[in-house]
Amino acid sequence: MKNEGNGDYIAARDEGEWRLPPGLRQTLFMYQRRAWVRFGEPIPLFEHLHKTFGKIAHYRFMGNLIVFVNDPAWIQEILVNQSTSFIKERTLQRMKILLGEGLITSDDPIHMRQRRIAAPAFHRQRIAVYAGQIVASAAATRDAWVDGAEIDVAEAMMQLSLRIVARTLFDTEVTPEVESVADEVNTIMGLYNFLVAFPKLESVLHWPIPGVVKFRKSRARLDRIVEGMIASRRALPREELERRGDLLSELVAARDEEGEGGSDRMSDRQLRDETLTIFLAGYETVANALSWTWYLLTQNPDAARLMEEEVDAVLGEREARLEDFGALKYTEMVFAESMRLYPPAWAMGRQSTQAVDLGEYRIPPGAHFFFSQYVMHRSDEYWDAPLEFRPERHTPEAKAERPKFVYFPFGGGRRQCIGEGFAWMEGVLSLATIAQKWRLEFVPRFPVVVQAKITLRPKFPMMMVPHKRR
Repeated sequence: MKNEGNGDYIAARDEGEWRLPPGLRQTLFMYQRRAWVRFGEPIPLFEHLHKTFGKIAHYRFMGNLIVFVNDPAWIQEILVNQSTSFIKERTLQRMKILLGEGLITSDDPIHMRQRRIAAPAFHRQRIAVYAGQIVASAAATRDAWVDGAEIDVAEAMMQLSLRIVARTLFDTEVTPEVESVADEVNTIMGLYNFLVAFPKLESVLHWPIPGVVKFRKSRARLDRIVEGMIASRRALPREELERRGDLLSELVAARDEEGEGGSDRMSDRQLRDETLTIFLAGYETVANALSWTWYLLTQNPDAARLMEEEVDAVLGEREARLEDFGALKYTEMVFAESMRLYPPAWAMGRQSTQAVDLGEYRIPPGAHFFFSQYVMHRSDEYWDAPLEFRPERHTPEAKAERPKFVYFPFGGGRRQCIGEGFAWMEGVLSLATIAQKWRLEFVPRFPVVVQAKITLRPKFPMMMVPHKRR
């Protein structure tokens, strides 16, 4: 343990049959006035634990044992080798009040069945169909910009991502109905910390508490919109569903050929949960990843120049196509390095259902385990000059030498993000399409601050000026 002997910390110790790692001597509430532990902002806490204790630490919060892990081998133990000893932890369990039993929040066997049904909709050949829609959406976004006119890139990337999700998930443009879905999701995102922290929230959802009432109304509006979309798809013959080709139609038509009884379709409730889950994942994560990428490119002009040279060489004046995705290798490395420094999914968690052994430590059932992509991706133990933006870290050779779970922006194990392939294609093709025409200049009107909600958002607007390249 680093800082051995500090009265605020305790060394690893035995508690009966359990051996706990080092950690904080007092409960987390006792540290809330410290600069590194601000209520509702876990990243400073995680960074402090990593700096102080290294690979593993523990603390207690509201009577719960929390174990924070920074070792890639132990993260692999949790996500892969001992995965059957874990379920989703409390934070994501709490999000069931919005997402129900969607792929993000559900546990086995529900998760296995839902993933099996949804998998064909995310097959590489299936998502390839969406390349043209991604490029068309990105081209429409860039063509609306004016040379020298200041824009909020974070808002622009949200609108671009919303347009792409509307086309690929709902087979529509950004209608008022789709805008309403985005508005209600954003309202609930603003309540995220309140919803997670409120004790026994599930049992008081009917109470007239202002934040609870606001959440309840937003969820009800979301349900009406999504359930209406599902009903309209249910009314279509199978041939029409297959012709439409959007993700919602794919999910409505999908069957579970391997499950007990065979040929089972998703219920309306399951479709509702998966639609909202895919909307949240597809809308929020890529939009934030693109926002951070543009910011990093403005701060690293050499990388921006190399990306522009590749885009010019591969695309010239024409629009990008699916086959260009594999040729835009440096652009992909830029996107990868952006997700190293600012991973949209900034932390993950699991709760143990039985005793867990990690090295010399034996941790009891019911413990909550957290690990943070944000912290791991910036660890100087695994990255040289970790705060520098270096796309070359993601060459095939560099990736082959890197231990697994040193870099894991899309999670890992059986629950690795089902939409990862789609996200890479959306990010790379969007960057290339915009970079064909524009070079962005950052305007430091607002501070650059991360906001750790469900995803890692910029806390303030990101003002930039586009300058025409051609």
